[in-house]
Amino acid sequence: MDLSIAGILLLDGSSNGAIYALLALAIVLVFAVTRVILVPQGEFATYGALTLAMLQLGRVPGTVWLLLALALGVSMLDGIDALRHRRSAARIASAFLQPLAVPLPVVLISLWAAAQQMPLMLQSLLTLAIVTPLGPLLYRVAYEKVADASVLVLLIVSVGVHFAMTGLGLGFFGAEGFRAPSFWDTDFRFGAVLLSGQAVIIFMVSIALMVGLWLFFERTLRGKALRATAVNRLGARLMGISTVGAGRLSFTLAAFIGALAGLLIAPTTTMAYDTGFLIGLKGFVAAIFGGLASYPGAALGALFVGLLESFGSFWASSFKEVIVFTLILPVLLWRSFKHGPDEEEE
Repeated sequence: MDLSIAGILLLDGSSNGAIYALLALAIVLVFAVTRVILVPQGEFATYGALTLAMLQLGRVPGTVWLLLALALGVSMLDGIDALRHRRSAARIASAFLQPLAVPLPVVLISLWAAAQQMPLMLQSLLTLAIVTPLGPLLYRVAYEKVADASVLVLLIVSVGVHFAMTGLGLGFFGAEGFRAPSFWDTDFRFGAVLLSGQAVIIFMVSIALMVGLWLFFERTLRGKALRATAVNRLGARLMGISTVGAGRLSFTLAAFIGALAGLLIAPTTTMAYDTGFLIGLKGFVAAIFGGLASYPGAALGALFVGLLESFGSFWASSFKEVIVFTLILPVLLWRSFKHGPDEEEE
């Protein structure tokens, strides 16, 4: 290996690490706030990439119908809860209509826009608008009623949601893989190293999102409420912070980050209905580096995972996945010896 090959591998590993960092941050965020290990985080990335691919083909993505079905289901659940508690007529009507406030306009716009062949940037924004609301709706349907259950129960629910989303992805998009066009068809050459415009966009968007998340948690009331919920759910509830609202917001951010990661990675690799699990699993490995609690640790872990995968593919391409996933074992052992067994927080 010479310096030119090392530079190419370093660049490739860093761009992949930036994608894994986004998924790792979303996994850490959701776990810190809700104690849910979000196994289907990678499916949000898959849905984002393949929804954009369907819009590129001029077809209505299946995620539009999933969004409508979930919104109608949540509308019925909230409305029945309001009726059961004998709320006023205005609150019952609000309970029925509020879950449809965002999804219904998005569905109508998507049905119109699918055949319009809009510019790539507008299609990407529409993709984010379709996939992002799936997060809070999934939380309401699958997690909200068992929010106070043990971490093991929540993990089992997450595995079930993952299999459901994977199966729906096969039905929506088929078994064929898709690749989206690049957002910036420009190349920058530095000696033997070629830096693509798409890689530049990946770095810029990832850094911008991380800075945006830092500002959100440090400077906004909702961000501070999420931090308080992450520190102590019971204490946050006693201080008037809605843990239900915090859970929905964390899933909203996770869905947005996942969809954005899917848009960024779609031009660089072929995405299929089941690709997201492997990508999300690498994000989970990175999140383990931060102990599912540290955002900087998760970001650094993601960069390390990306570099390890890139250099591992050069030296032993058949075992690159084995190398990455075996890495989690010494990290878990080190954390086990360092912290010891902890009682689960009641």
